[in-house]
Parts: sequence; structure tokens; C-alpha cells
Amino acid sequence: MNDRSPVPVVLVFAGSDPSGGAGVQADIESIASMGCHATCVITAITVQDTEDVARIEPVDAMTVMDQARAILEDMPVAAIKVGLIGSAENVEAIHAILMDYPELPVVLDPVIESGGGSVLTDDETAEAMVNLLFPLTTVLTPNSHEATFFAPEGDNLESRAQEILEYGCEFLLITGTHENTRDVVNTLYGHSRQLETYTWDRLPFSYHGSGCTLSAAIAGLLAQGIDPYAAFIEAQEYTWDTLKQGYRIGMGQHLPNRFFWAHGEEAQRGEAELDAS
Repeated sequence: MNDRSPVPVVLVFAGSDPSGGAGVQADIESIASMGCHATCVITAITVQDTEDVARIEPVDAMTVMDQARAILEDMPVAAIKVGLIGSAENVEAIHAILMDYPELPVVLDPVIESGGGSVLTDDETAEAMVNLLFPLTTVLTPNSHEATFFAPEGDNLESRAQEILEYGCEFLLITGTHENTRDVVNTLYGHSRQLETYTWDRLPFSYHGSGCTLSAAIAGLLAQGIDPYAAFIEAQEYTWDTLKQGYRIGMGQHLPNRFFWAHGEEAQRGEAELDAS
């Protein structure tokens, strides 16, 4: 087997979303947009649409591990992205994989609840994530609500961030889409301090799969060998563009247009038509 692949490979652990808005479907599109090949380990089967998640059925932990081993023994994986995990047993399976490949950058999107408010991760699974996965994570990408969940004792964003950093992740990027602010402010932490803030125009809609899009884009860029700080900026720019040019084809949230770049001026015309409707 060649030591290098002409197309960087990203290994994804995530649930399947039949609406195509989030989960592995979102990850595949985002990773492809970063010029990489996505390989996907399904951790859970979900019943959901653009409004909410109705049911989650976790995949057996041994099957999760076997899926990952099959890929890792066949392809030169360059980065790992973790989304919805489904169970504490699956956390343990992913931990075992990560321990065998400590050189690979890991992007973890700690999914706790759906955009519609349904709880997706129970307390046992969340605790296992903190203890087993956070210490092995290159960049953790919670939104502000998820940051509060993992650091409930903190009385502000800074104190919550410091508490989460103590769990062992290298970088922490907290997104501000859930905050009641004029602009969206995302904040990067690392090395026991705040490193950067990024301000983005707040868009008028809510979106299904925005967190998946951001974390998967970061993983794709890290797989390309891009410096983490540059990857964080580029992934946010890409994500914001997918949202700005997103569309509403169901009865719930808008979906990111993750292939906006492939349509050129057509995407701009489509955006204008959606805004006018």
C-alpha cells in the first residue's frame, strides 16, 4: 500500500440523517468540499427530518469498531471527525481506535441535542466522552449551549472554556449561534487561554447541520496538512457561506448549501430567489 494518498482520507464517526441535513451526510459533503475523501463509520441510525429527531438507534459497539478497523487497515487516514456517538459503549469503541492512532488529528463535535430540542446524548455517554475522548481531541467544537452542559459550574463563557480545556482537548472552538447577540461570535481557546474571536454576520434563519458542517470542514482541512489556525478560519468562512446560500426544502430548518461553490453565479441567483420568497 502507498504511504500517501493523492486525496487525503478523513474517517468519520457519526449518525445517519435521512434528511441529508446533518450527520454523515453533512460530513461527506463538507469533507468533499475540502478536497478530501470521506469514509464513514455509522454510529447510530436516526429517524429525523428538518424539524427534529424522533428516534435514535445506536449501532452495536463491536460493529462500530469493525467498521473503523476495516477502513484504517485499508486506507491512509489523515484525520478523524467524531459527531453523534449514540452510546457509552460506542464511546469506548472510538476511544480504543483513537488510542491506536495517536498521531491523527481528531475533531470532536460533542452533539448533545437536536436543533428541535430533542436530547441526543444521555448523561452516561456524555461522561464517557469527557473522560475518554476529550483528552484525545485536537479541537472540540461545541456551541455555547453544549459548552454550558459540559461545564455547568461556570458563570460565563471564559470560565466554562477553562473548565472544558482542563478535560484535555488541545483546542476549543465555542460557536455563538445560540446566543442572543447581533452578530455570531465564535471563540477559540487553547493553552489555558483565549486565543482568537471571530465575528460573523448573523443570518436570518436557523439551520440543520451547521455544526456538522463546521467540524467536518475543519477535519478536512487538517487532513490536508493545513495549520490549525488557518483551518479554523477557512472552515468558518466555508460554513458561513453554506448557510448564507442555504435553502429550505422541508417544513423545518434551512439546510446548508455545502456545494454552493460548484454552482457559481447560479447559487447567487438561487439565494436571491429564496430571499424574495
